[in-house]
Amino acid sequence: MQTLTKPTFESLSKNFHHWQKVGDLIDQCIDLMLNLRQSGHPGGSRSKVPLLVASTLGAGMRWDLRHPESAFGDRFVLVAGHCNPAIYALLAVYNEALRARYELTQDERFKVHNEHEYMLTWEHLLDLRHNQGLPGHAEMEGKTLFFKFNTGPSGHGAPAALGAAMALKHAGAGDVRVFAMEGEGGHTAGAHHEVKNSAWGLGLDNLVYLFDWNDHGIDPRAHSEVVHGTPTDWFAPYGWRVAGTEKGDDYAAITKALLTIVHDEHPKGRPGCVWVKTRKGRGYYKYDAPSHGKAHARNSELFWKCRKDFADRYGVVFDGAGDVNDPGEKACREQTKKWLQAVMSVLRNDKELLEYLSDTLVELGESVPRKPEHFRLAETPNLAEDRSWLALDKLPKELFVAPGTKIANKEGLAKFGAWVNELAKEKMGRPLVLACSADLAESTSIHGFAQGFKDAKTGFGWYERNKHPHGALLPQQITEFTNSGLMAGIATVNMSSEPEKRFVGYWGAHSTYGSFSYLQYGLMRLFSQLAQDCPLKLGKVIWVAGHSGPETAEDSRTHFGIYEPGVGQLFPDGHVINLHPWEHNEVPVMLAAALATEVPIVMLNLTRPNVAVPDRAALGCAPYTDAAKGAYVIRDYDNQRAKEGCIFVQGTSTTESVFQLLPKFKDGSAPNVKLVAAVSWELFQLQPTAYRDSIASPRDWLDSTVITNGGRRMMRDWIAHKASEEYAMSPDWDNRWRTGGSVDELKLEAHIDPASLLVGITKFAKEREQRLKRISWGG
Repeated sequence: MQTLTKPTFESLSKNFHHWQKVGDLIDQCIDLMLNLRQSGHPGGSRSKVPLLVASTLGAGMRWDLRHPESAFGDRFVLVAGHCNPAIYALLAVYNEALRARYELTQDERFKVHNEHEYMLTWEHLLDLRHNQGLPGHAEMEGKTLFFKFNTGPSGHGAPAALGAAMALKHAGAGDVRVFAMEGEGGHTAGAHHEVKNSAWGLGLDNLVYLFDWNDHGIDPRAHSEVVHGTPTDWFAPYGWRVAGTEKGDDYAAITKALLTIVHDEHPKGRPGCVWVKTRKGRGYYKYDAPSHGKAHARNSELFWKCRKDFADRYGVVFDGAGDVNDPGEKACREQTKKWLQAVMSVLRNDKELLEYLSDTLVELGESVPRKPEHFRLAETPNLAEDRSWLALDKLPKELFVAPGTKIANKEGLAKFGAWVNELAKEKMGRPLVLACSADLAESTSIHGFAQGFKDAKTGFGWYERNKHPHGALLPQQITEFTNSGLMAGIATVNMSSEPEKRFVGYWGAHSTYGSFSYLQYGLMRLFSQLAQDCPLKLGKVIWVAGHSGPETAEDSRTHFGIYEPGVGQLFPDGHVINLHPWEHNEVPVMLAAALATEVPIVMLNLTRPNVAVPDRAALGCAPYTDAAKGAYVIRDYDNQRAKEGCIFVQGTSTTESVFQLLPKFKDGSAPNVKLVAAVSWELFQLQPTAYRDSIASPRDWLDSTVITNGGRRMMRDWIAHKASEEYAMSPDWDNRWRTGGSVDELKLEAHIDPASLLVGITKFAKEREQRLKRISWGG
């Protein structure tokens, strides 16, 4: 057996003939599943096979096919997510080797853990791209847990791979590598530029790109016609280690490149790239761009030509060989079963290959450490699992300020972050939350996660790749997209000994201006999908939309964030909790309530102007702790007067204006409306029906409208009907982008100052009768 912890070229080269045969088996599986389904990507899948085989059979990854949930097996992210047929085929061949060997020996070493859920076999190739079958792009779930993120959208997997490498490095498991496979076409996405800078800056020498350079994508032109350079040009200037070969189907050349990068004893914090020059559609008789996303016509002449190559080489017979009639998918499925069995018979009938492949896979699996030497995360205590510390009665009083204090709500995040990680330091000896921002850490107050709570100087501080690798605040630049993926990737890394039962790892937090939130949505969407389906426990991500609303007045309309934070609503219910605290004291209680749930993403909308914290008791308003319930009554109806409607209020300046109007409501000079603070629809929905009805009865909902510092569309959950929407008071009251100036000037222009709101509220109340007539039904 070769020494897999530090393989040598000499030991690996003895098995290159086996690798060649394994690659041929994988090629056949790719062809057969795509011939059947007539959907998928043959060209890039074919070209990547030799690099994949070498990377998974000793020259690259230390991983365990039998335990895809393994905490410390090397992780694989298919950034080129459309090439998943290659991975499905690889897993089918490898698992067939384990299955056949177990049948022969009954040796439990060849059994796959939770095989019914996790073992991908050749039978599953028959349901490619069908409902409940193997998905059309890479997804981290069940039989495809080999993938360590959901990928396919160009470049989206790269930031997640960065995050996974970061989590492992920070936890003292930097010997565990993350392999990210990409091609030169997908590499043109801007995320790769951001990731390459970030990976060097974070010192992630455990991140390795596997780069398939085949010079073609989807469109009918060569990549080299529009993009200058070579993989060395694209990676070396970023400080990366680079090695590769022009012979992308030569196992000797590939192995030498892999050994140079993957097993470099002195990487010095520099990530690595292994590139191979290939032919897209290698061996498929359809090459370059035409091979990208279209298989040969079902059972066509070229399909059979690919079968003949294999049959001539290994003496196997395919039933019906040469019959070019398309029988339809149903009949072809029965054909494909027999053809796949014929392919697998080549493996089963070659005793030497079967033993080599199954033994190597087991040996690789057993080389995965149960606990890396320098790993520093304990199973218990574990604040990510036991979240009783988030109970409202356990929040320290220092998180809050006295009534009358003028302070921005964003400062509530700074305090909360400092408290969370100081508690984590006390209980676990390490941060719970790793945070980053788009060069706006202090501006958006996310820097609190690096500070001490009682003494700012005692916090974990900034992360620095050489001098301070245990810091909690990562030094990211203006890389909003990658920052989002960095944190999503971090949250996917579960380093528990029982990852299906508990989560041991980090939560993530990232921030930028609310107006740039759309730059962060893509990775949050993929993380949400992953969290829905992945059988492993995952961490959480706090998504901070800082400086939202027209309160960012001096920066003018490009930075307001009136509409853009609405991307936080573009998720299925239960996948995200949106928080809209209006003042400082609401921030900690809302964050605590949201993080105590099982929802994976918490989007926190903050503003930067100082706001006077109200004396709620004196005003007869609900306490700030009720913000944790998602909605509370600011002022109820005066029961001595006729009711004139209910108004849901959201946003900093808007709610501040409403509070300034409270004396008029009290003395009766303003309409008799109920005022409800609408701070989190998702938290509100978690409350008992009795509480929700006490805040807004069914009659209140019908007789309601909204006030917001965002676009009125963003209040869709609080708007009962179209008549309600027509009375909405919002900065887009005239369907125009606002301009700029001071906060007070913009409040006036946006019609969210006290006087303007009073006009709107009065109109809403005065026209109550005609409003209600519009929603009545005379039938």
